[in-house]
Amino acid sequence: MKNCLKIAFLLFSAVFMMSSCSDDDNANTGLVPDGENFGKANEVFTADDWYPGGELGTTRKASYSAPAPAVTGVAGMEESFIRGEDFFENVYTFSEEPRKGLGPVWVRNSCIKCHPGYGHGKRRDAYLANEGGNGYLLVVYHPTATTTSDGVRYTTSASGYISEVTGMPQTKAMAPFKAPIDESQITIEWKKVTTMPSGLAMTFPDGEAYELIYPEVSIPQSAFNTNPKPENYEVRLESTIGIYGTGLIDAITEEDMLAEYKKQAASVRSRDKAVSDYLNPAIFDGTTDTWANSAWYNLADGQKRVKKFTYAMTRASLQDGAGANAIWNITNVTRSDRRYLYTTPAWAKAMSEDDAVLDYIATNGAAVSSPVHPYWADTKEGIAEKVNTLLSMNTAAKGGDNYTNAFGDPEMTDKQYYDFMVWHRGLAVPAARDLDNIEVQRGKKVFQQIGCESCHRASWTTGIDNYWVDNSIKAYCNANGVVANNSLPRFANQTIHPYTDMVQHRLFMENDIRTGWCRTTPLWGRGLSLQLTGAEDRLHDCRARNEIEAIMWHAYSKDSHAYWSAVQFYNLPKADRDAIVKFLRSI
Repeated sequence: MKNCLKIAFLLFSAVFMMSSCSDDDNANTGLVPDGENFGKANEVFTADDWYPGGELGTTRKASYSAPAPAVTGVAGMEESFIRGEDFFENVYTFSEEPRKGLGPVWVRNSCIKCHPGYGHGKRRDAYLANEGGNGYLLVVYHPTATTTSDGVRYTTSASGYISEVTGMPQTKAMAPFKAPIDESQITIEWKKVTTMPSGLAMTFPDGEAYELIYPEVSIPQSAFNTNPKPENYEVRLESTIGIYGTGLIDAITEEDMLAEYKKQAASVRSRDKAVSDYLNPAIFDGTTDTWANSAWYNLADGQKRVKKFTYAMTRASLQDGAGANAIWNITNVTRSDRRYLYTTPAWAKAMSEDDAVLDYIATNGAAVSSPVHPYWADTKEGIAEKVNTLLSMNTAAKGGDNYTNAFGDPEMTDKQYYDFMVWHRGLAVPAARDLDNIEVQRGKKVFQQIGCESCHRASWTTGIDNYWVDNSIKAYCNANGVVANNSLPRFANQTIHPYTDMVQHRLFMENDIRTGWCRTTPLWGRGLSLQLTGAEDRLHDCRARNEIEAIMWHAYSKDSHAYWSAVQFYNLPKADRDAIVKFLRSI
């Protein structure tokens, strides 16, 4: 634990030293069926289609947690992978090695809580951070309301996330502190769609019914333990997605991504539409057909890369992506390049003004010296000042000797972080299944005919995989005589099949994602979700409980970028709809 937080709170650590829930386990259920046609081309699929992650990124196991051949084929790398896996699968504590450093506030006490079975989060009726399978992150932001041509109300960010809590809001805290948001006051209500604004019926033309639901999330102002408390805000849910194959996504080049944007821009113009309405102007400048200034992400050493990770495309490199960031900010575990807390001044101020917090520290701190319990001081005012100072040492306030000395040695060593990133980059994609099945082949053909591949692009070829290396990994490599740029799994020149165009689109759904723009989620491996995680919920907030519901959300509004394809799906005979579903469950 941080030197300034640790000793007085050890008695509380037992509360959190619980093992991961059983439904979080990712059982390797044996090999993907290997019939005599496995790996063979047919009239619809190539031989490569059986290997969605290419030769270096595909596992024959029916698993989301298996190491890729790019790991197992390099001496010593699989041992690092196994050690890194431990950091993902097990609970962090206040003081016990090797996963020490939890607190003073956190989002989850283990990574796998958000990624059940390494896959997509599960739909939930309540926000409980310690509940296995809850992949939800709260999105609290200042909204601007707009309405589509067919009457769908949607909101975008007027000024982004609220500043009173962190971008990934925390609902857990170590005693005596209070969580920035009291999760007992969070409500999730699932609403049922009764009428489609696009005019489609809630039954297909052949009479088969479907159902659509969506969440309404509410957090009253009283739930915020901050000073000031936020005003004028809305709340959305965003669920985690599967983390397998992210190293392969990292290996897709910026040049190939830009070519895809240009192709789609040309298609938009051919329909006499405004490019900025169909391609996020924050990422792509349709007037010059190049990256917008805000598409570039500034990495820690000053390098710039184009954003490609998360729904909102907020991160550019896997080493500074969602997972690398989460191992720090989800748990508040410091490392050599992040010797600071993930907190806000508004929360620190509230804790420094809370009599219960101050009285607890005054009572318990009197038994120890201030170097052991640095919150303690001779006066209540002194304790308040120390609480406010230490808890405010966040991203915005980082730097200086006082800052480094306050938090002491990093809680996650460079070696541990290196192992974690070997694991993160090295997760394989499971092989495709049943591509020799006539119905699966039919599903692929219809999927193409109705235009689904215009967004869910089937294949890419990775580049030389010149991945960026952060300072923590460089420090480990330099200390051990390893070349940093050859130290992690590489996926160069692989034909991969993620079924994403790496572009953001808008579907204009009820209670939509925060900005309305959402990166096309890869479809590879999702057909194993029910088997490996116990659920097959889809879309950014798990509102779709199966493939049919996910597709029909694309047809909710006529303004949806995928309406043309989705309405064709709606009009398909049942046999073709079922074939598409079977195809999606095979890739």
